[in-house]
Amino acid sequence: MEDTPLMRELTRDHARRKKLEGLDFTRGGTTRIITIANQKGGVGKTSTTVNVAAALSMGGLKVLVIDADPQGNTSTALSIDHHAEVPSMYEVLVESAPLSEVIQQVPDMPGLFCAPATINLSGAEIELVSLVARENRLRNAIRDLLEERDQQGLEPLDYVLIDCPPSLGLLTVNALVAAREVMIPIQAEYYALEGLSLLLNNIDLIRQHLNPELVVSTIMLTMYDARTRLAAQVAQDVRDHFPEQTLETTIPRSVRISEAPSYGQTVLTYDPSSSGALAYRAAAFELNTRPAP
Repeated sequence: MEDTPLMRELTRDHARRKKLEGLDFTRGGTTRIITIANQKGGVGKTSTTVNVAAALSMGGLKVLVIDADPQGNTSTALSIDHHAEVPSMYEVLVESAPLSEVIQQVPDMPGLFCAPATINLSGAEIELVSLVARENRLRNAIRDLLEERDQQGLEPLDYVLIDCPPSLGLLTVNALVAAREVMIPIQAEYYALEGLSLLLNNIDLIRQHLNPELVVSTIMLTMYDARTRLAAQVAQDVRDHFPEQTLETTIPRSVRISEAPSYGQTVLTYDPSSSGALAYRAAAFELNTRPAP
């Protein structure tokens, strides 16, 4: 059989499918709060958030996705209403509404919930400036939600995943202060490495001044094209610098991943057998098997 990129991809997908059959995701003792961040746009940040969340929930876990990006792409991909009249993260961050009042159940996915973003959130950056403890508002809202669920005897959340804008404004700062872990999606191209060093410097500043427990726990290579030498070189450079944080699983460049949001779906429900869906399931399982920092 010919050793071509297509054949290698088919072989990898077949092996991945067999490995994923019957695997159980494990529940940890505490809720893992992970912010998915990258100041560079177009690296698959939102796709990573929604597809990892979907894979974790399909594995039997309770997952909350918080959309802290005013564009609302995460809400769109999860088929969540997010027009201007819908209670959203704007009300939580600016008006101190309880997080439980804005959370919606993701259709056809019993373990997956979403706190949507609306266009109102675009003004929150300015409105937050004058508020007391402006950097801690999301952290406090999540803390109150977890306490509320505990008091009501509800099942604890296993994961809270926070998608934030591709910038370091107050929305992203809130997301980084609220989390214990940062997951960084990196596109397998040269410019991605330049953006990574800037992001790490900013995370270090957050750690020094606002959230000493924050760690970069996971780096995920996205839009990986196995046919190019550049992708392999970038991947190797990232693994050399961050051997413990970088996931073994890479997310391929995939039309199916790009198409799924236009149908209000994740790639795992849109085309479960595609290479993109298999890769995100494998990445989510790898994330779940790693101990929380």
